[in-house]
Amino acid sequence: MYVAKHLYARMSARKVRPFADLIRGETADSALNILRYHPNRGARMIEKVLKSAMANARDRRAPNAHNLTVIDVRVDGGPSSRRWRPKARGSSMTIIKRTSHISVELG
Repeated sequence: MYVAKHLYARMSARKVRPFADLIRGETADSALNILRYHPNRGARMIEKVLKSAMANARDRRAPNAHNLTVIDVRVDGGPSSRRWRPKARGSSMTIIKRTSHISVELG
């Protein structure tokens, strides 16, 4: 098991999860090819974490580093920060800046 995580990624988990569903169960090389051709920022984030997990496998001298499989990709919600924006008639509106925790596990 080779794991890489990106904690507190500045994007909501709801926007990143569809890309996690795309690569779950694929080989690492085909997962990279799938993510490479999506223009979305969420795909870039998962791609970086996947490359980091592959590098972790190489550093730990995995015997099957060339044919690793994406066992699990998790995108969990992280803490949210709140900001205020002035609105009409002296009121205000909350802006919620969401974060997520991205975890990729290869095996």
